[in-house]
Amino acid sequence: MKEDFLRYQAQTTPHPLGMVVSKAKGSYIYDADGKPHLDFVAGVSACTLGHCAPEVVTAIENQVQQYMHVMVYGEYAQGPAVEYCALLAQQLPKPLETTYLVNSGTEAIEASIKLARRVTGRKKIIGAYEAYHGNTLGSMSLMGMQEQRKPFEPLLADVDFIRFNEFEDLSKIDDHTAGVIVESIQGGAGFIVPLPGYLKALQDRCHQVGALLILDEIQPGFGRTGSLFAFQQHDCVPDVLAIGKGMASGLPCGAIVASKSHMDLLSDRPKLGHITTFGGNPVVAAAALATLNVLIHSSLMSDVKSKELSFRQKLKHPLIQEIRGVGLMLALIMPEPEIANYLVLEAAKNQLILFWLLIEKRAVRITPPLTISEQEIALGCQMICSILDRYDPAHVN
Repeated sequence: MKEDFLRYQAQTTPHPLGMVVSKAKGSYIYDADGKPHLDFVAGVSACTLGHCAPEVVTAIENQVQQYMHVMVYGEYAQGPAVEYCALLAQQLPKPLETTYLVNSGTEAIEASIKLARRVTGRKKIIGAYEAYHGNTLGSMSLMGMQEQRKPFEPLLADVDFIRFNEFEDLSKIDDHTAGVIVESIQGGAGFIVPLPGYLKALQDRCHQVGALLILDEIQPGFGRTGSLFAFQQHDCVPDVLAIGKGMASGLPCGAIVASKSHMDLLSDRPKLGHITTFGGNPVVAAAALATLNVLIHSSLMSDVKSKELSFRQKLKHPLIQEIRGVGLMLALIMPEPEIANYLVLEAAKNQLILFWLLIEKRAVRITPPLTISEQEIALGCQMICSILDRYDPAHVN
């Protein structure tokens, strides 16, 4: 299978990790030999409830028996999608009440750009340096990382950038700005948390000039920081909320949430202002609904802070300079990128799944399922420290 994987399936890097997967359950992925690999990555923050969570599997199985895809998005009322949007609205502050379901986080960003331009009648979009919002052309236009952008230029015109957490840059948001898109926690840049008051100041400046504030919660969202969304820990409510990743426990899903009056603008003049065939797919929506119900009605979110503390207490090592992030969205910062590479690759050999971040090359991602146990945290942290103990720069390829 691995040979066919490399030959017939397009790759994203020259050297994929290449594990042949036989099954996955809970906090473990099993390889072709049946060996369990402890998962500290959760499908890059996607598998909120672990692998094959029984509540999600049951919801999927039940929905498949009723109906799957029946009509392009927005034409038929389909139970799982309607129930999901209503339940999500109950968890969010006003005016975030109407949800447009799409297929991924990057599509949510694309829809956000269009909505900001439609609402304001303006063109200019502002992103943040070292941001990551996805890899479609519109999302990539907001990536303040020139080496990733340059091979695909020209991208969107009328895009400018501010420095995340730099209050003086807010003056760049002016009355030509349609929308400002930032991550509530910068992911690829190294899990950079907003300074106290920063998101509120950003919101105030947007409202002062009539621009929309769009918060990208694609990675922090769905309990990973201890609240359903990270912005709920700040005195800030966005005009548009972009979500994805952990939304449906590993099934492809994304959405934007905004006021009904704003969202209605995508349905007329022109009609089909945003359209997707598979957004709101009933099987995916059933998985999202089950995921949200588990998060709301369990202790998983309230347990996040204690699990974060366990990681921080157990990951004390001279080669770990810093642990950035919040909750179960953590990044180990190494002295050099070579040490981060060593840790990820050696962990893979020792049946522990770690991963990199896109922009901060010294970082190692720790974003396990919210269901991870204290025993599994202890096991994985001991493995990390043991691997770092063996680090010898003279013998690392």
